Amino acid sequence: MATAGDGPWLDDAAGRLVRPFTVSDGRTRPTVELDLMSQVMATGATPFGYLGPEHAQALDLCRAPLPVAEVAAHLKLPVAVTKVLLADLVDCGGLTTKPPVFAHNPTDRALLEAVLDGLRRQL
Repeated sequence: MATAGDGPWLDDAAGRLVRPFTVSDGRTRPTVELDLMSQVMATGATPFGYLGPEHAQALDLCRAPLPVAEVAAHLKLPVAVTKVLLADLVDCGGLTTKPPVFAHNPTDRALLEAVLDGLRRQL
């Protein structure tokens, strides 16, 4: 079993001992509009207010720009919870966000067919 300070409270047999939504105080809606591909990056400013361990972990991850989905994967938290944490950090001045930039039209038929072909080759 992990000790306090080793990151999320985990038990090898049971998994996470703290429910993910307790990390966000039960909140499910972020105060900032975040897409899965939105880029988040630390501002370098010291955030004001209380930060929990997951907030500090997210802030450390975001020293370089990362998409929201990748932050969630690193934190091993659901995306909804991660968005709330990241919005908290934006609200307290610790993070800045940029909307996703798509080089291609995400509904471009040729692009979608190429993705489908790649997926079929994997099966």
